[in-house]
Amino acid sequence: MSINPIATSSIKSAIAYASNRTGVDFDYLLGQAKVESGLNASARAGSSSATGLFQFIESSWLAVVKKHGAEHGMGWAADAISQTSSGRYTVSSPALRQQILSLRNDPAAASLMAASHASDNGQAIGQALGRDATGTDLYMAHFLGLGGATKFLSAMEANPNTSGAALFPAAAHANRSVFYENDGSARSLGDIYRRFADKLGQGADSVAETKAANLSFAAQALAMGDDTTVVTGSNESASDALAWAQSTLGRLGGQQGAARASLMRPTPDTARLAYMMLARMAG
Repeated sequence: MSINPIATSSIKSAIAYASNRTGVDFDYLLGQAKVESGLNASARAGSSSATGLFQFIESSWLAVVKKHGAEHGMGWAADAISQTSSGRYTVSSPALRQQILSLRNDPAAASLMAASHASDNGQAIGQALGRDATGTDLYMAHFLGLGGATKFLSAMEANPNTSGAALFPAAAHANRSVFYENDGSARSLGDIYRRFADKLGQGADSVAETKAANLSFAAQALAMGDDTTVVTGSNESASDALAWAQSTLGRLGGQQGAARASLMRPTPDTARLAYMMLARMAG
């Protein structure tokens, strides 16, 4: 199924916005969305309830919306979700439950929830391992759950040659292509990790595409109208923010890794765009 290029541009802008809002690396989020759904906001899994850009299953979506929905303008959804004593998330109204679940197919909502979830996982992994989490670490948490990812990463640091299937027999049974070679031999933890890193790398866009997504994000803010001002107390207009974005992001081509990643964090400069759009939405 081909994806409309206009829809793809809109999806990239939604991911860029979520990156700016949460500080989660744009390239990681974009790579995850490409790996999970091929940037198809309507993608559905054939073997589970997973759907949307980031393939959230129903229980995971309700959990993350309950935790982070209010901070991203979905307080009505967060308030409607309850957690039982057994830990299960429920919504009393079937119609409202379906409305909340359908947000998984909205690029903006899905990107914000995926980024918030990744941020939570990154903090937990960092605390457990005593280092910053990488994009591949975050994907391991997406794949194995936070507990499984922490176990995987700790074991890999101790001995990367450990058999992944021996450590995670249930996951290996359900995902043979991840844990086993074509000849049936078990892959090591290091091999599994490298394959996920390669997969994410292939899914992430080039620096030029990253730059284009952020400029598109700024252009959308500009299109909101000449009267749009940034809520930083400096009376900056949408035109000011777009001019800043073009001049700053135009220097990305010569920067590497950490320098590029830092530009994706919500510093006072990059936050201009997010603040401007939020102010407009609130109005």
